[in-house]
Amino acid sequence: MIRRNQRFLTQIYMVADFLVIQMSFLAAWWLKFKSGWMHFVNPLPVESYAYWSLIYGGISVMIGIVLSLYLPKRKKRFVDEFLKIFQVHIMSIFFLLGLMFFVKEIDISRAYLALYMGFLLLSIMLYRYVVKTMLKSLREKGFNRQYVLILGAGTLGKRFYNNLEQYPELGYEAIGFLDDYLTWDGIEEHRYKPILGTVDQLSGMLEMLPVDEVILALPLDAHSKYPSIIAACEKAGVRTLIIPDFFDYLPARPYFDNFAGMPMINVRDIPLDMAGNKMAKRLFDIIFSLFAIIMMSPVMLFVALGVRLTSAGAVIFKQERVGLNRRSFMMYKFRSMKMQQDGEEDTGWSTPEDPRRTRFGTFIRKTSLDELPQFFNVLMGQMSVVGPRPERPFYVQQFRGEIPKYMVKHHVRPGITGWAQSNGLRGDTSIEDRIKHDIFYIENWSLLFDIRIIFKTIRNGFKNNNAY
Repeated sequence: MIRRNQRFLTQIYMVADFLVIQMSFLAAWWLKFKSGWMHFVNPLPVESYAYWSLIYGGISVMIGIVLSLYLPKRKKRFVDEFLKIFQVHIMSIFFLLGLMFFVKEIDISRAYLALYMGFLLLSIMLYRYVVKTMLKSLREKGFNRQYVLILGAGTLGKRFYNNLEQYPELGYEAIGFLDDYLTWDGIEEHRYKPILGTVDQLSGMLEMLPVDEVILALPLDAHSKYPSIIAACEKAGVRTLIIPDFFDYLPARPYFDNFAGMPMINVRDIPLDMAGNKMAKRLFDIIFSLFAIIMMSPVMLFVALGVRLTSAGAVIFKQERVGLNRRSFMMYKFRSMKMQQDGEEDTGWSTPEDPRRTRFGTFIRKTSLDELPQFFNVLMGQMSVVGPRPERPFYVQQFRGEIPKYMVKHHVRPGITGWAQSNGLRGDTSIEDRIKHDIFYIENWSLLFDIRIIFKTIRNGFKNNNAY
């Protein structure tokens, strides 16, 4: 029923948002003016606050409609919904303040407005998260299903089918394939849904089967069939999604641009290309690194003394690494090895029995304490708290020709920790796996993702069993 009444579900979301906003008004009013916990002077009548709360509710719902907050969210991540909700209510409160200024309503308590915004944002985020979690659980159990028909039983179609099977919480089920040339062998017949007919039989299939979406997973040489396929889907009122045959070259979340009046796919558009995102990440890096330096200063002093007392030479080790936009910089670490001889090149991996290591150096490498000076690299703008780990120029030149998409990691600042490192890919581990994690991070960046990686790094501990 929900599947066939998406408009009704959207209206429920609008009404729920409006009601949560009014409940937030009551909570903020009570806390500010009735609880006795906060000082107040001659508040306006409760009717005045209720009046403006009703207006705000209407404003936020209208802005939510304009900004597509109430579109179907089955395929979307909660972090995207979170950012959209935040954007809607920031715009709504500025619109409300402008309206209040225009009508000269200046006696509304500023503290009340702050409490009001805090309550409503937290309440809306919480109830939407609970609803999304409940819907996922219901879909995993088979409720609220939507059905897809896959056009193309080749490599592309089978890959989509296999991927879809891994996400039962989305609530999608493939009911079969259409293909002009292929038939299943014995093994494939048991693994995949049946091939129901040819692509030319699509119109009849859409009349007989409960299809919600048609997935075009056809090779490039079938491009001439697209107009008739799309026309048949639109006639039947079925949504059409196209998997490009060249999707391996695209990012996880491709961005569509408009150039000279033509829609185009931007192959490497990333969130941190946006000035606002770049500024937010840089501000977070500065605040976090300053906090880390202050909090970890006793530990850094201990490590510096340990290096000085256990080995002759400099406390800080500087090494050239490749960072943002392929530019080199000097990365700082506490020295964990014996001093390098003049003219000796540092192009070798460390090994489990590396004779260059000092005893104290082994300890700080295992516990990642040797990485602490890199917070100063963050302050100088050479690194970020979270990002792909930087590599030495010698290895960059080697890997760029051996590992596909290796150089993509240099589109962002390198980090002290990253998505790969928080998943255990540190030290002597697969470079290919690290790059896959790095590219996923770059294409899906958000501040919440950064915070998640930091907490995951802390939770997993700083011990690095792969550090030699």
